Amino acid sequence: MKFSISFDDIKEASKRIHTYIHRTPILTSQAINQQINAQLYFKCENFQKVGAFKMRGASNAVLQVSEEEKKRGVATHSSGNHGQAIAAIAKQLKIPAYVVMPSNTPKIKKEAVAGYGAQIIECEPTLQNREKVLNEILKKTDAIFIHPYNDDRIITGQATAALELLNEIQNVDYIFAPVGGGGLISGTALAAHFISPSTQVVGVEPELANDAYRSLQTKILQPAVPTQTIADGLRGALGTKTFPIIQQLVKEIICVSEEEIIQAMKLIMQRIKIVVEPSAAVPLAGILKEKERFKNKKIGVILSGGNLDLSKLTQF
Repeated sequence: MKFSISFDDIKEASKRIHTYIHRTPILTSQAINQQINAQLYFKCENFQKVGAFKMRGASNAVLQVSEEEKKRGVATHSSGNHGQAIAAIAKQLKIPAYVVMPSNTPKIKKEAVAGYGAQIIECEPTLQNREKVLNEILKKTDAIFIHPYNDDRIITGQATAALELLNEIQNVDYIFAPVGGGGLISGTALAAHFISPSTQVVGVEPELANDAYRSLQTKILQPAVPTQTIADGLRGALGTKTFPIIQQLVKEIICVSEEEIIQAMKLIMQRIKIVVEPSAAVPLAGILKEKERFKNKKIGVILSGGNLDLSKLTQF
């Protein structure tokens, strides 16, 4: 199989971004292992800079923008974590950043983007509105667009999380990752393909945002539908770059209910004693739902982020 992203690209990205990101820890929980009867290794991207794996891809992309282009700034649309990452790397490089954000984005994520000095432009919470408003900003500012996931530089940066996981933990049977726009899972699948071909990559997404599942079933890229899933980071649709990788390298996609997401998030907080946002709990929800199938397996789980809106804790 040929891909536009090579193993050398992923290794180069790892070197390029290493001073701009954290090498996140891998944690285990005896209690969770006993409950599932498997060995789980949690790659804690909730401890990443800006609290999410998105810092990897954003750093890799912005660091490759030319010096002339950097003067014009960078722009993106984001439900939160990618916007924070773009804002953070732009601040470090002292360049302007413009982030189009849906009006229903959690307050904690809007405040974080603003805190890094980026200019926030709100829009109605649909992908079409995001793109419309973004295009207006690009015309006004002549900034460089960094897509949240449909960009080889982003996918390559996200792949570095699985690169670290597979370099540290040997003979992994499965890696579970959440699916939104597909940047993380396609990068994860590429890293596994190059490093550990026997490792199977499984995606998990909310039942209320199951466009990736529908796309794999129909073999046609399906649009996202408006949704209020609590996993707000997974409301985006797959991209034309991420879908082909997923088609070729992702074994399957499991869909989980809102209640299953909440229970998985509680379990992580209770047993591993760390804060995760709902999107990050989705992979564990998938494992718990199908746990009989994964008995006695060695499983990597990418905890994608920890930007939980604490004002909404009563919902859980």
